[in-house]
Amino acid sequence: MEKQRPRCPRPPGEPRWVAMFHDPARDTWTVGAESPHPGPVRYAVGDMTRTVRARGGEMTVALWGPENGAWHLFDTPPAPAPAPAPAHAPVPESPAPGSPGSPDSPEPARLAERMTDRRHQVLMAGLSKAGLYDLGPEDGEAVRVLADRLDEPTVRRVTHWLAAAGSRPH
Repeated sequence: MEKQRPRCPRPPGEPRWVAMFHDPARDTWTVGAESPHPGPVRYAVGDMTRTVRARGGEMTVALWGPENGAWHLFDTPPAPAPAPAPAHAPVPESPAPGSPGSPDSPEPARLAERMTDRRHQVLMAGLSKAGLYDLGPEDGEAVRVLADRLDEPTVRRVTHWLAAAGSRPH
């Protein structure tokens, strides 16, 4: 049975983009991010959501924004159930000698890892800008696969598309 989200009050002041976070211990809502533009607020929500989830917590978010000059509560996706941890991690294959990641070439391995991490970070930022900030474990794995397989210019292009999609009015 899905838990119902507590009712979030409208933020004070003129309509702008505002992310409100619910504190269940006190049953209160707090402004977590605000901006005249949706992108920074959605990015902040994504970042905060990932941080809270990484610490094993859950959070409830309400996204308010302007629509036709008035306040509008935009739908935020429900939190997915946490995935069970795998019983054991797969053992990676040993890289061929001389290839990135092999013991005789540590510098290229670190560079390859940093570039993959960078591509992953850029893709996650693009998804946040598109309003997809509440990702589940399957989504995270898909982003990791894309980061491994795509080159830097392609990742930037995909991120540009996601940002453009996120900036359009809903």
